[in-house]
Amino acid sequence: MPEPRQPVRRLPAEWEPQSAVQLTFPHEHSDWASMLPEVLSCFSAIAAAIAQYQEVLIVCQSEAAVRPWLSNIPPERILLAEVPSNDTWARDHGGITIWENEHPVVLDFFFSGWGLKFPANLDNLITRRLWELGLLQAEHRYVGLLLEGGSIESDGQGTLLTTTTCLLSLNRHPHLSREQLEKQLCELFGLQRVLWLEHGFLIGDDTDAHIDTLARFCSPDTIAYVHCPDPKDEHYEPLLRMERQLQQWTTLNGTPYRLVRLPWPEPCYAADGHRLPATYANFLLINGAVLVPTYRVPQDAEAIACLKALFPSRDIIGIDCRPLIEQHGSLHCVTMQYPISVVRRK
Repeated sequence: MPEPRQPVRRLPAEWEPQSAVQLTFPHEHSDWASMLPEVLSCFSAIAAAIAQYQEVLIVCQSEAAVRPWLSNIPPERILLAEVPSNDTWARDHGGITIWENEHPVVLDFFFSGWGLKFPANLDNLITRRLWELGLLQAEHRYVGLLLEGGSIESDGQGTLLTTTTCLLSLNRHPHLSREQLEKQLCELFGLQRVLWLEHGFLIGDDTDAHIDTLARFCSPDTIAYVHCPDPKDEHYEPLLRMERQLQQWTTLNGTPYRLVRLPWPEPCYAADGHRLPATYANFLLINGAVLVPTYRVPQDAEAIACLKALFPSRDIIGIDCRPLIEQHGSLHCVTMQYPISVVRRK
């Protein structure tokens, strides 16, 4: 008998066509309780911007509670799901979609609150609940691996970008060597290779250096990354080493990547004085547009201009994300896109 054919898998890039973007809304029992109106206003702005281009999948504790925050969005652009949650970081508890034999499959990885830092028992069940409710029309498949969407970047052509600090954390994969984990990732996502960043971090980041805070694919041959120009800043040396590593890499066909430095926002601080992880790398690609986080600092305009140059055919929309960094995340962290054919109304 002939051997069964191995499935052909591919992890799409974020710039590919999407059906919807998931937002898991804050509520009074989350860490946002002390500033709930302010952060809900931010989520409302993100949802409204996305809804100009595609549907928004809203996960919430109570439909009645979030409806007033969605009043400026056409109802046909909103899908609401009442599902319990611990927190709001859909990038990391959301499903990760692959194409398998040209059909979408939503992979449901284990989410542990970034290596057991925070409770995640409810967040870990959200993707399954969305599938049970019929909102995810693709196949739903559990994966016996801990993985957060913010920890990986795909060029859509077989290259995955990630960081050693996150994926090799002892609170995530203590039983796997780098080689073992890389083999599993290549099999799951149909990869040709994994590029491991070994340097770079942001003060105040709880994720152990998620790649979406540091470096992002903008096309198969372009990477935008954070760069600190101030030698007195403690980020300067680690990010300089990160830049030097990026400069050593080439695309699959052997040409050096086009590397674009993102502006460096002036430091943002919480009320108690600790530094917050503001980064312009945390932008979101949607159908026809790029949403760019802003932080009420002078560099915001430069960041918007930089992203416009990177994505000249897309609309560029700045979103005030100063409230989000109070809980150490930003725009990309609170969203998860689903490719075409995945999210559909029942």
